[in-house]
Amino acid sequence: MNIEKDTMNIALRGVFILTIAGLVTKILSAAYRVPYQNIVGDIGFYIYQQVYPFYGMSVVLATSGFPVMISKVMSDLGHGKSEQDRSKIMSIAMIYLTIFGVALFFLLYIYSQPVSIIMGDAKLAPLIEISSFSFLLVPFVSLLRGYFQYEQNMQPTAVSQVVEQGFRVSFILISSYFFIHLGYDLYTAGWGALVSSVMGSIAGFSILLFLWRRNKRERRLHWNLSASIQAREIVLTLLKYSFSFGITSLLLILIQLVDALHLYALLLHNGIDEEMAKVAKGVYDRGQPLIQLGTVVATSFALSLVPAIAQAKMQQNEDFIKEKLQISLKLCLVIGAGAAGGLIALIDPINMMLFKDISGSKVLMILSGSILFTSVCLTMFAVLQGLGYTFVPSIAVVIGVSFKYLGNIMLIPKYDVTGAAISSLVAYFVVALVMMIFIKVKGFSFPYIRTIGQIGMAIIIMVITLKIGLAYVGPETRAHSMIISLIGVFIGGIVYIVLILKMKVFSHSEVQYIPVIKKLFK
Repeated sequence: MNIEKDTMNIALRGVFILTIAGLVTKILSAAYRVPYQNIVGDIGFYIYQQVYPFYGMSVVLATSGFPVMISKVMSDLGHGKSEQDRSKIMSIAMIYLTIFGVALFFLLYIYSQPVSIIMGDAKLAPLIEISSFSFLLVPFVSLLRGYFQYEQNMQPTAVSQVVEQGFRVSFILISSYFFIHLGYDLYTAGWGALVSSVMGSIAGFSILLFLWRRNKRERRLHWNLSASIQAREIVLTLLKYSFSFGITSLLLILIQLVDALHLYALLLHNGIDEEMAKVAKGVYDRGQPLIQLGTVVATSFALSLVPAIAQAKMQQNEDFIKEKLQISLKLCLVIGAGAAGGLIALIDPINMMLFKDISGSKVLMILSGSILFTSVCLTMFAVLQGLGYTFVPSIAVVIGVSFKYLGNIMLIPKYDVTGAAISSLVAYFVVALVMMIFIKVKGFSFPYIRTIGQIGMAIIIMVITLKIGLAYVGPETRAHSMIISLIGVFIGGIVYIVLILKMKVFSHSEVQYIPVIKKLFK
C-alpha cells in the first residue's frame, strides 16, 4: 500500500513539474512575439507568422504530443515486461518516428516553393525550407522525453523545454535586431528568426542528450527487433496514440496553419494591394500572443486540479472525479471569461501598449473571445486524457479545424480579416461544444445555467465599468496606454472578483480546493 502511495506521489509531483515548465515555456512563446513585432513591424511579423506554424508543429509534437505517446505506449506494452521487450518497443518507436520526421522534412523542403505559392508569397520558400529541418530532431527529442516520462522522471523534460525556449527567444530577438539594424530586408530577418528557432531546438536536444548520458548506468536499452512482443501490436498502438495525443496537442497550431495557407492569398484575391494585405495579416497575427497569454492564465488554475482528478481515477473514486471536474470546468469558465472580457474592454490601450498603435482593434476584440473557448478546450483535453478518454479530443480538433477551413472560404471574401477572426472564434467554440457534449453524455456534471448566467452578468458589469471609466481617456502614447491598461486591469479584476465572490459562483466546499480563491474568499 505504501509503495502504491509513493508511486502515486511521484507521478503527481512529476505532473506538477511538467505543468510549471509548460507554463514558463508558453509564457515565453507568447511574450517574445511582442518585442519581435516591435522590431520588424507588421509586415515582418506577417512573414514570421506565415511560416511559424510549420516550426510550431514540430515543437508541439516534440514537447507534448509524441513524448506522451511514447510514455503511454511504454506503460501499456512495456510495464512489467523484460528488458528485451522494452528495448524492442523503443527500437520500433524510433523507426516509426524517424520515418515520420524524415518524411515531413522532405515534404516541406522539396515542396517549399509550391506551398509558398499556395500562400500567395513565393518569397517565403527559403523560410519554409529552414523550418523543415526542425522535424529531423522530433524523433530523438520525443524518444528521450517520452522514456524519461515513462520512468516518472519529469525533470529532464522540464529543463530541456525551458532551455529550448529560452535559447530560441533570445536568438530570435538578437538576430532580428541585428538584421534590421544592418539594413537587411524583412524576409532575411524572418529567415534569421527561423534559423534561431531551429538552434533553440538543438539546444533543447543537447540538454536531453547530456542528461541521458549522465544517467547511462541506469539505461540498459539497446537496439532490439527480435524480442517476443509483436511488432504489429507496437505499431498499431503507436498509430492510435499518434492520432489521439498528436492531433489534440496541435489545436492552436492547426488553426494558425489554416490562416497561414489561406488568409493572405484570399486577401489578394479580394483585390487588396500586396503590401496592404501583408500589413493586414500582420495586424491580425497580433491576436496570437493575446490568445496564448490569456489561455495560459485561464488554464493554469484549472489544470492545477488535473492531478487530483487523475489520482481519483487511479482510486476509482467516481464521486470525487465528478466533483473536481465540475470545479475545474467552473474555474476555467470564470477565468477564461474574465480574461476575454477584460481584454475586449481594454483592447485599444493594450494594443497601443504592446504594438505601438491601435490598428485592427476590432478584429482583435473578436479574437479575444477565443480565449474563453481555447481555455475550455485545453482544460478538457487534459482532464479527459487523465480519465483515459484520448480519442474524442482529437476528433473534436478535426471537426473544429474543418469549421475553420470552411469558415475562411466563406467569410474572408466578404469580410476580409474580420471573417478570419470570426471563423477562428467559431472553430474554437465548436471544439469546446463537442467536448462539453461528450462530458454530458458520459454522465459528468456540467456548470448549471445559473452559474453561466452569473459569470455573464459579472462580465457585463465589469466591461461597462471599464468602458464608462475610460470613456474620456484615449491611448495617445504607449506610456499613456500602459498606465491606462494597468489601471484598467486592476479595476476590472477587482470588480470581477468581487462580483464572482458576492454571487457565490463557488460554494464553500469548492473554494477549499482552489488555494488563491480560498484566500480571497476569506
